[in-house]
This record gives sequence, C-alpha cells and structure tokens, in this order.
Amino acid sequence: AVGDVSEGSILGGVTIVLIFAAALAIRRWSPPIALGLAWAGAIVQMSLGRPPTAADVAIFGVLYATAAYGTTRVYWAGFASAVFGAIVITVYLFSASIIGGGDLSPRTISAAVALLVAAAFALLLAWTVGALVRTALRARLNREAQEVAEADAAIEQERVRIARDMHDVVAHSLAVVIAQADGARYAAASDPQVATAALGTISTIARAALADVRVLLTQLRHSEPAGPQPTLADLEELYAQVRAAGVDLNIDVDPAPLGQPPASVQLAVYRILQEALTNALRHGGGAPVAVTLAWHPDRVALEVRNRLRPGHHPGESGHGLLGMGERAHLVGGHLSAADSGGDFVVGAELPIGRGAGL
Repeated sequence: AVGDVSEGSILGGVTIVLIFAAALAIRRWSPPIALGLAWAGAIVQMSLGRPPTAADVAIFGVLYATAAYGTTRVYWAGFASAVFGAIVITVYLFSASIIGGGDLSPRTISAAVALLVAAAFALLLAWTVGALVRTALRARLNREAQEVAEADAAIEQERVRIARDMHDVVAHSLAVVIAQADGARYAAASDPQVATAALGTISTIARAALADVRVLLTQLRHSEPAGPQPTLADLEELYAQVRAAGVDLNIDVDPAPLGQPPASVQLAVYRILQEALTNALRHGGGAPVAVTLAWHPDRVALEVRNRLRPGHHPGESGHGLLGMGERAHLVGGHLSAADSGGDFVVGAELPIGRGAGL
C-alpha cells in the first residue's frame, strides 16, 4: 500500500511539473493558453493536496507574459488571476491547517493576512513588470510608426516641392518659347535677323529648361541634395527672357534690399515673379507689365500688374496661382491675385526675419 501511495505521489508531482513547464514554454506564443494551463496545474496540485513546490515559480512567468504580450482581455485576466490567486493560495494553505486540527485564533488570522499580502504582492509584482514592458513596447512601436509617418510626410513634401519647381520651370520656359516662336514666324519674311535672334533665344531657354528638368528628375529618382536654387541675382536673367519675348517690362525696386535676405525669401520672390510674368506672357498679349518690389526691414512687398487680353484670365483655380500662394505661405506670407480696372494684379507680402525661414 505504501508503494502505491508513493507511486501515485510521484506521478502526481510529475504531472504538475509537466503542466507548469508547458505553461511556461508557451507563455510568449499564447499567453491565454499558458494562463489556462497555470490554473489547471494549480487545481491539480490543490486536488492532490500537495504543498507549493519549485514548479509554482512558473506562475510568475505566465503572469508576466499575460501583462506584457497578451491582448487587452488577457491583460486584465492576468491581473484578476494575480488577485484571485493570492486569495486561493491563502485559503488553500490555511484551510488545510484548520482541517488538520488547527484553530482559528487571532494569531492564525494574522498569519493568513500576512500570507495573503505577500502572495498578492509577489503575483502582482510579476504582472506589473509585464505591464511596464508592455508600455515600453507600445511606446517603441508608436515611436517607430511616428518616424515612418514623418519620413513619408517629408518625402511627400519634397515631391510636392519638386512638382512645384517643375511647373514653374516648364510653364515659364514654354511661355517664352511660344512667344519667341510666334514673333519669329511673323518676322521671318520681313526681317530674317529678328527671326534668327528669336530662334537663338528659344534654343538658350530650351537648353536651360532641359537642364533644370534633368536636375528635378534626378531628385525624384535619387535621394540627393537639391541643386542650386534661384536667388535675387537671377532676376535680371528672368527679366531679360521676358523682354526678349517682346514684353515691355518696367521694374521698380524701392527701397532696395538691405543686406542679404534669407535664401527662402529670395527663392519665393523669384518663383512668384516667374509665375506672374509667365501669366502675363500668356494672357497679356505683349501688353506692358509693371513689377514693383519694396524691400522693407521686416518684409518685402511685390506686385506684378499687366493688362489682360479680352477673354483671357489666369483663373483662380489654376495651378500657377495655387503654386504662388503656396510659395508665399511657406515663408509665412500671403498672396492676392485679382482684376483691377482691366489689369490683373498679383500682390504678395513676405516677412523677412523669424517667419521667413523654411
């Protein structure tokens, strides 16, 4: 009989160890199944009347996994198991003591309370460590997702900038080329020299536009730094191209810039003037164009005024006007474009200072 009892005791102990070992082994793969196995091992242990053993340490690993890697339901199931498990442990140990002949004295009650507190602290500590790891993992995932989103936004912003530059370069160059081609066609019969000069201008502008487009396409294909951006020094070349297209262009700069304006403001001024003069070429029919620039200490005010041909209007929904508005907003300024007594007036004010940097 003693051999049977000893054999049954060993078999029960091995079963309990195997159950807790299985729970510990799959705790990361499936926290809910691991939690269920831990409870099954505890129930088998209590049904056999066995005292706590080293195998019970697996319960701490399972509670940690439920808090760190489980779903929301498993997370709170682990918390409830830690609290309820402490109560079950206390009741199991002291009920066996009382049934075995012990009495329910104040000393026994105090020991039971102490055991309850210690068990709850140990089990909840394992669960809390898992909860902290869960918070750290989520924070890392959120940070990685934010970095990916910021990188995507930066790429999209760069593509928008390149598309805007492409529009500015191509639209302006084609407008000048078309104007020159029309002039050469009309002058070919009466003045071949004018036609030859126009063809030379077309060739020069087309080559410059092709070079700019190649730079922009390279930026789209590769993550390379942007090439040189236009500055105020390039405005004279822009004015020369417009005048070469047969436009009477009047430039008034008063007051002149003090020192060197920020590069972002210079680029914005150049692109806005480029687009405004392109619109003047398209819709003005060669009518005089007046450009006014006023470089104040804190801002620059610019205005482009040209007479419109009957039936022609840039259109406030066009990409050109939207692009000019975006250029102004990027440096903290604002832009307006409207008819004024038969003239089309583009006006902008761009801050020079803290709000001017990109």
